[in-house]
This record gives sequence, C-alpha cells and structure tokens, in this order.
Amino acid sequence: MQTIRITTSQNIDIDYEVAGLGERIVAYLIDMAMFIVIFIAAMIVMSMLNILNSEGALIGVLVIIYASLYVFYDLACEIAMNGQSVGKRIMKIKVISLDGARPRFSQYLLRWLFRIIDFFPGTMHLCGLISVAVSDKSQRVGDMVAGTTLIRTQARTKINNIAFSPSADDYQPVFAAAASLNDKDIELINEVINSYIKNRNSVLVFNMAQRIKNLLGITPPAEMNDMLFLQTIIKDYSHIVAQADVL
Repeated sequence: MQTIRITTSQNIDIDYEVAGLGERIVAYLIDMAMFIVIFIAAMIVMSMLNILNSEGALIGVLVIIYASLYVFYDLACEIAMNGQSVGKRIMKIKVISLDGARPRFSQYLLRWLFRIIDFFPGTMHLCGLISVAVSDKSQRVGDMVAGTTLIRTQARTKINNIAFSPSADDYQPVFAAAASLNDKDIELINEVINSYIKNRNSVLVFNMAQRIKNLLGITPPAEMNDMLFLQTIIKDYSHIVAQADVL
C-alpha cells in the first residue's frame, strides 16, 4: 500500500496510507448508486401520487431540487462529515489537507470546483483517473490545486498493538497535567505511536515525547522511556476525560 509522509503543524512527520484508486472508484459508485435509488424511489412516489401528470412547474421544481442535491452532494458531505461522503465512509477513506489537518472550507471548495475537469462529461472521468494513477500522492487535479489527498482511515495495527486500552475505574493518572491536552493532541500522539509500530522510527517518538514534556512542563521518571511516556499520557488523558464525563 502506497504511503505519503505529511508534516503536521507541530513539525511531526506522519506516514499515512493513501486511498487506492479502486477504493476511490467503489466509493464513487456507492454515492452514484444512492442517487439512482433516490431517483427511482422518487419516480415511484410521484407516480403513485399522480404528480407526473400535474403541472410542469412542479416537475421543474422537483428536477431543480434533485439536480442541486446531485451537484452539491460531495461538497456538502465533505464539509459536514469531515472529508467523507457516504461512499467514502463505507470504504473507510477520507480527504485530508497535506499539512495533516482537516481541510479548510476553501480547500473543499477548490476540490469540488475542479470536478468539472477531473470528471468532465463524456471523458469517462479519464482526467481524474489518470491523475490519481500517476501522481506521487494519488491526487486528482482538484486535490493538487486544493492541497489535499485521500487517505485510508482504517486502523493500520491489530488490536494487540493499539497504543492504550481503557483503564480501570480505580486507575490513578501518572501525569495529571495530561488533562490540559485535547483530542487532537491525543490523536497525533497515537498516530506517532502507530507510525513507530509500523516503521520503527524512534526519532519520531523522541521528538513527540520532548514536545509533550515541554508543553506540559513535566519530567517523567528516569526508568520511563519515551514510548511508555506517550502511552501513559494517552491512558491518563483517556481516564481523566472518562471520569469527567461520568461526573
């Protein structure tokens, strides 16, 4: 599986698995199948209600509504569903910015506007397909312009390699300062740990550990290595958040 290395805003390099061309195509077909089902269902309902024999103005309004849903579907879904449409969610792929963050509205908009080039009618979507197949980061033209790409969201590690597991109710956090972190920080730490499990890049773990230590102003015990420190931070944060939700 092809991977790309993205440098986050915290200057941490993370390897992501790029969504394959086949996954993109299947996600697209799922989305298109939804509209076919909606069209058939709408025709059946309108036939039952005798709407098809009504005034042309009403039919025109319904056609405009359907066309608008089709045209703006991807843009609206990706904004509302964090870079995914229904098809992308089923295929476990999503749009991200090349800086590792959630794309901005302007990036989603650019990506959507360039669909006219990638999926120009009558070309069998060849421009988009060829671009994804030959580009280094599996980007279609819209992705290149917007500074985005599609990655796989499915976990890269098995359950026994997950960075942390739920703590017991009587667990005592080692670093109470972990409470000052947020979900995005924890997701990034977990990505670093997963990246280490896959690539054995200890420098990545060291850099992240140093950043967390400096950010929280803490010094772990001498016997605690950087990997254990990061895993403990995640476990402490998860426990603190879980206890806060209970209260």
